[in-house]
Amino acid sequence: MPFNAFIQRANTLGSRAEPFFFLIDFEQKNPIICALHEAHKLGLFFNLRGVHNEHKLTKVRSNSALNFTALPYSKIRYQQGFEQVQHALQQGNSYLLNLTYPTEIKLNLSLSEIFQRSQASYKLYFQDQFVCFSPECFVRISGNEIATYPMKGTINANLPNAEHRLIQSGKERSEHFTIVDLMRNDLATVAEKIDVRRFRYIERIETEKGAILQTSSEIVGNLAENWRENIGTILAKLLPAGSISGAPKAKTVEIIQAAEQQERGYYTGVFGIFDGENLDSAVAIRFIEQQHGKHYFRSGGGITRQSNLDEEYAELCQKVYLPINC
Repeated sequence: MPFNAFIQRANTLGSRAEPFFFLIDFEQKNPIICALHEAHKLGLFFNLRGVHNEHKLTKVRSNSALNFTALPYSKIRYQQGFEQVQHALQQGNSYLLNLTYPTEIKLNLSLSEIFQRSQASYKLYFQDQFVCFSPECFVRISGNEIATYPMKGTINANLPNAEHRLIQSGKERSEHFTIVDLMRNDLATVAEKIDVRRFRYIERIETEKGAILQTSSEIVGNLAENWRENIGTILAKLLPAGSISGAPKAKTVEIIQAAEQQERGYYTGVFGIFDGENLDSAVAIRFIEQQHGKHYFRSGGGITRQSNLDEEYAELCQKVYLPINC
């Protein structure tokens, strides 16, 4: 479906207060929109903060212990992309850029099993294509209030004074300030009275390798009374998500495409549901895709001029995890 047709379809369904599910890829080439109760017919199974269609999926009752091995992405290839990004940053063509790469993984669970056994605020399984267990909201609309929760800054929770180190990190602080400013500006294109309600609060995420800490912020604004008639237009204006692209968006996306040298597809796109009144959605991160019989975990992190190659590569690897209680 062409993206313009997606926008029109979402606006039409919103104006009719008809519930729908949507999935938009990063490049906006293959968006999907369907009636909420029909998502499973397309092989799409979701759980967004407890709103789900998991009962439509065949239950997997395996209690097998998780066997999970990552084959780290080549540091030499990562360095090439990192240096390309650093050159663009030094030229002033971007201030913050999210650089991502695929890590091949070996595991003994199917994508369906991962979907059913993983713990995350936002989960999505696209049959035989990918599974996503995202901790990050894209936008949430309740009543006439729109909110977004950009997530930037990660550290291993087991490190000494981990929370203090994360909060005090100059690089992480700069990165978070930039993304909050970007998301404030994004919301201002569709809403009024923009306010940062919470700034740089800590969230703890459990993984099979142990916990990690991440910093998030909450930014809100007020939409017009008739926002449901323009729901597709609103989503389009906010894409791609700032936290997984960068600033300024248009030029930064060009740099991303040159450095990563492959399309992201549904990875770092967005997915969500409109229930006829309100909307909830997520950024498609923490993402495992299936290609030619192999599995790849897509991960990345924000790069600024202050970024260190070794630290950023370590973050890329650290984010390769499964939120499954072993």
